[in-house]
Amino acid sequence: MGRYHIQAMIRTIVSFDPDDKRWLEQKAKDNCTTIAALVRKAVKRMRSQEEMHSPSFEALLEKTSGIRNGKDGLTYQQKMRDEWF
Repeated sequence: MGRYHIQAMIRTIVSFDPDDKRWLEQKAKDNCTTIAALVRKAVKRMRSQEEMHSPSFEALLEKTSGIRNGKDGLTYQQKMRDEWF
């Protein structure tokens, strides 16, 4: 029997302008989905776009890991700072 990971969702109330609400209702109907599903999809899209433009600290660490491969970073920092004086 397969295992499934079910993530609990937190219910929230969102207020929309009447025009936006009607638009969402029509969009949901056209896509055979719910307004909640559309909002979740929009939030995921916004988060992924934001993370592309400003990666998390962990992503930056992973991306830059090993840049100074084989060299001591502290020694380099001290050398650079010594040049300031």
